[in-house]
Amino acid sequence: MQSGRVVGKPDAPTPGGSRLKRRDVIATGIAASLAGNPLLAHQEPPFDLPENFLPTLVRISDQFLPGEIHVLPDQFRLYWTLPDQQAIRYAVGVGRPGLYHSGTFVVGRKAKWPSWTPTPEMIERDPDAYEQFSEGMLGDVDNPLGARALYLYDDGGCDTYLRIHGTNKPRTISTRVSNGCARLTNEHITDLYERVPIGNRVFLYEQNLARNAAI
Repeated sequence: MQSGRVVGKPDAPTPGGSRLKRRDVIATGIAASLAGNPLLAHQEPPFDLPENFLPTLVRISDQFLPGEIHVLPDQFRLYWTLPDQQAIRYAVGVGRPGLYHSGTFVVGRKAKWPSWTPTPEMIERDPDAYEQFSEGMLGDVDNPLGARALYLYDDGGCDTYLRIHGTNKPRTISTRVSNGCARLTNEHITDLYERVPIGNRVFLYEQNLARNAAI
């Protein structure tokens, strides 16, 4: 996998393209969505993502088909594969030790500003944090699923309760923090959400797997 240029909206891949300067990213679709939606702009506390956390167009191995999501937990990275050995690389937060789940999944549902209900297992693990939300929480800036969510189903069409979703806590990106889901900033999940169709294949790689460094 080779480094490439920072991206912010769908465009034609540029083979061998160089990384854009940070100021160039501001005019992209991601920055525009932030400026145009006060909910997306709600980040507490304010935090400026490192440049290497920005969505970046990279070259990948020819073994990967376009139109797939690959989550590499040891890299804290998600790849959305494109034609011509290209991919968009996003920074993510992943599940805490013992809560991350690997496997192959399908995007069975998509939602904007999704509602959220903690699972019984989450309530059992931490009742002080989750029991108050046992009846569910409507989608808003304080919802743990953030601005967008991709719902991961198994091959039999059953909801796995795993999600790829947003967060208004960008400091948690590139950490092991969640109850098993992969999280992106609200701006970045909004960008990914528009690219990914229902039925899309998702690969969550095992932790400490050599292939994590081979995409």
